[in-house]
Amino acid sequence: MRSVKQTDILTGSIPKQLLLFFLPIWFGTLFQQLYNTADTLIVGNFVGTNALAAVGATSSFVNLLVGLFVGLCSGAGVVIAQSWGAHDADAVDRQVHTALVLSVAIGALLTVLGLLTAEPMMHLMGTPAEILDDAALYLRIYFLGMIPQMLYNMGTNILRAIGDSKRPLYFLIAASLVNIALDVVFIAVFGWGVAGAAWATVLSQVASAVLTLRCIVGSQGMPWHVRPEKLRLHGDVFAAICTIGVPAAAQSAMYNISNIFIQSSMNSFGTSTIAAWGVYGKIDFVFWMTINSLGIAITTFAGQNFGARQYDRVRRGVRVCLAMAAGITLFISVVFYNAAEPLFRLFSQDDAVVAVGVGMMHVLTPVYITYISIEVLSGALRGCGDVRVPTLITVFFVCGLRVLWLTLMVPRYHTIATVELSYPLTWTLASLLFILYYKRGGWLNRCKAAKGLE
Repeated sequence: MRSVKQTDILTGSIPKQLLLFFLPIWFGTLFQQLYNTADTLIVGNFVGTNALAAVGATSSFVNLLVGLFVGLCSGAGVVIAQSWGAHDADAVDRQVHTALVLSVAIGALLTVLGLLTAEPMMHLMGTPAEILDDAALYLRIYFLGMIPQMLYNMGTNILRAIGDSKRPLYFLIAASLVNIALDVVFIAVFGWGVAGAAWATVLSQVASAVLTLRCIVGSQGMPWHVRPEKLRLHGDVFAAICTIGVPAAAQSAMYNISNIFIQSSMNSFGTSTIAAWGVYGKIDFVFWMTINSLGIAITTFAGQNFGARQYDRVRRGVRVCLAMAAGITLFISVVFYNAAEPLFRLFSQDDAVVAVGVGMMHVLTPVYITYISIEVLSGALRGCGDVRVPTLITVFFVCGLRVLWLTLMVPRYHTIATVELSYPLTWTLASLLFILYYKRGGWLNRCKAAKGLE
């Protein structure tokens, strides 16, 4: 049943198998980020600071809506990984067809929500008047691409769940090249500004969705081969996806709600700070895509090995993944801290924007290490089916506490550093709670009991 294109994460060296699975995810996430980074680079250099700020001001709201439903898609990845690890081909077949129907429904809902709420949300977040129209325009066009974006995300969840992390990378490379080429044509040649950046992103999302669907539909003889007559929403599968996906979606939503509070706080410092925060997000994403890729890798690793009843291998995989995360994070922190100014000047030549951005980098990059336990441990727990307690820790001790800090402290101490301190404070507390729960929470026995496993 297994394809040569898959990584067999049930056997062999754990560091090697995790690395082989992680690297394509990392490179894939890198090329996915090129969608928006290309927008930022070209907008910043060809249109100006106001347009750069307009694109940056949309990121928190986009991440809120998209992340909410991508979290739900991740539930499909977990249930498929567990069924694949247990060699249950019939379950995989039903889960794949249900997942694709769900992704179309999610994409359509996101399109409607995005179009209806784009401008009101920009007002609510306190977006300055001089960039409000451009920000709302970018969002309205961006949300037209939600169905292909959700199909791509669900397709990659399916492929990664069965151990194929390479083909999603190839599809994203192709799509990112489409995006960059269209950015140059639409912005630098046609002069469409912010609208051109949005249209380039939408069309590149269409390209990635087409390539992913073509791969799944063309997988004759495999359990995930799609047949149109079997596309339907199986109630039991939908319930299983929601059991994992809804808490993940809620967790993602709370993260992004707290980020909206942060964006609103940054908006109060003016256009230069908004632009700097937007650029920082593009640079900072190197850390996030690394740690999130490790989280995806350990989720699939834990899911397949849990389904195969290899519980000791799950725990050994977690230890290896934590060590990998720590080493990579320390390296990124050192590089970012020392190269802050040249990195910012890749995106903007505005001295005020660069000065603010370098200050942000010097506050936040040294504390990345306080976050890694949250991502790795929650990924492993989710892969085994334990989502309730990890979600509660994240919602209350990362997101809730962060919002409380921003609400109480920023009005009293109105500085950028006060906003930034919300990160290490909440990360440290949540990491300690995750470590305690992982060590003493009895989660593995509850997961086995819930699945009827020994």
